[in-house]
Amino acid sequence: MDLKIGMQVHGRVTGIQPYGAFVEITPHKQGLIHISECHEGYVKDIHDYLKVNQEVDAVILDIDEYTGKVSLSLRETETNAKPVKKNHRKVYWTNHTLHLGFQPIAERREGWRKEALRNLKNQ
Repeated sequence: MDLKIGMQVHGRVTGIQPYGAFVEITPHKQGLIHISECHEGYVKDIHDYLKVNQEVDAVILDIDEYTGKVSLSLRETETNAKPVKKNHRKVYWTNHTLHLGFQPIAERREGWRKEALRNLKNQ
C-alpha cells in the first residue's frame, strides 16, 4: 500500500502509551495516534477513547520519509474536522550521513547579529 498524507486508513490498535496509541495500518507498518489527535479538545486519558485490539479509521497527518514514521489522527475523521492538506511533503528530522554540527549556525551568526542590530536601530 502506498501511503499518502491525507489518506484515510483502517487499522487495529496494537498498543497504548500515555502519549498515544500505536495502530497497525498494514501488515508491516504502524502509525501513532498522538493523544492530542484522539478527539477534538483536551484528552486527559487516552484509555477513554481507545482500547488495544480496537479497529479504527484514521487519517494520515504526516509521514517522515527518513524514519518511516506515520502520524495518524482520529480527530480528522470527525464530522466537523478541517480537511488535511493532501500534498505530500518530505520531513527529515535528522540525517545520519551529514556531520555538520553547529557549522550552519556559525556560518549565519554574523548576518543574524547585524540584522538584530539594524532592527534595534529602527525601533
